[in-house]
Amino acid sequence: MTGATGQGVGGLGSTAVAEPVPEVFSTVGLPDARRVELWERHNTTALVRLDVHANGPLSAREVTVHSPRLTLARVRATSHAIERSAGAIAGDPCDAIAVYLMLRGESSFEHEGGSHTLRPGDAVICPTDRPFARDFAHGLEELVVKVPCDAFEFRPLHPVITSFGAGADKGGDQANQYAQYAGALAKLTARATRSAQPVQADERTIVDLVTVLAIGAQAARPAAYRAAARTFIEENLTDPGLGADQVAAAIGISERHLSRVFAADDTSVPRYVLSRRLELARAMLSADCSGPPGRGTESVAEIATRCGFVSTTYFSHVFRKQFGRRAGEILRESRKPLETR
Repeated sequence: MTGATGQGVGGLGSTAVAEPVPEVFSTVGLPDARRVELWERHNTTALVRLDVHANGPLSAREVTVHSPRLTLARVRATSHAIERSAGAIAGDPCDAIAVYLMLRGESSFEHEGGSHTLRPGDAVICPTDRPFARDFAHGLEELVVKVPCDAFEFRPLHPVITSFGAGADKGGDQANQYAQYAGALAKLTARATRSAQPVQADERTIVDLVTVLAIGAQAARPAAYRAAARTFIEENLTDPGLGADQVAAAIGISERHLSRVFAADDTSVPRYVLSRRLELARAMLSADCSGPPGRGTESVAEIATRCGFVSTTYFSHVFRKQFGRRAGEILRESRKPLETR
């Protein structure tokens, strides 16, 4: 498991945990004739090699967050088409699973098994060692998750298409279940790649969500329980009373079973809740003053309270233990003018 699940204060490790730095690449300002070439080159390094085709100057921007086992990205671009061709696969085998979660625009998706039209709220999970092609006639905005195949016990052989948008839960129990997992994946990826107060995603949760979407909840039941529990925790971090009893009731298993699920990763519900609250607090403390009105005047105590902590003293202690820096130090640094940082 990522983050801090070692021994120390509250079960947290004493080694400072580095915060992933988002990488931003844009074709805006680049020579028109080289935009496609440079976009292809960037994606080969950041995500996966694709053949890109555009009828005019391509305007594209990508925010990428790398962690040891996965890559998350937010992509915006004008009209173009991409292809994971046999040549691209040979040049960059990239044995991984890619998930594309559409936020805006419409795209065709073609693969060996057929063709589909994807709209906002749709998601496609596909192995990168198989050819596919997509066409964005009117541009796009989407979230991307890439996980190497060695993170999975099983791997899908063909693309899987599901939905997470409004109305995705209207197709029966199975559709509702997939919509919940896809929606959780979209939320975590969006939070990690947003410009204001990005929150580092938990790697294991992302891997579990992709596993369930790729091979099904019944075939990946332990992953499904972990993903459901951690998603519920993520959505209720600010509740100071959040505990194992609430989590177990929410996902429909006993507290004892829930404890075994977390123990398999050498952690516990309280330790995991603490680690995620600290990540949320770090994001809020690190944010500059360009966010929503009033946020730039919050104190350490107010931020701690908003993250579900009931004691500022305890929060300050475990925060320093986890990240190797005082919360107040990070807050003061975030409020300095950019030219003096």
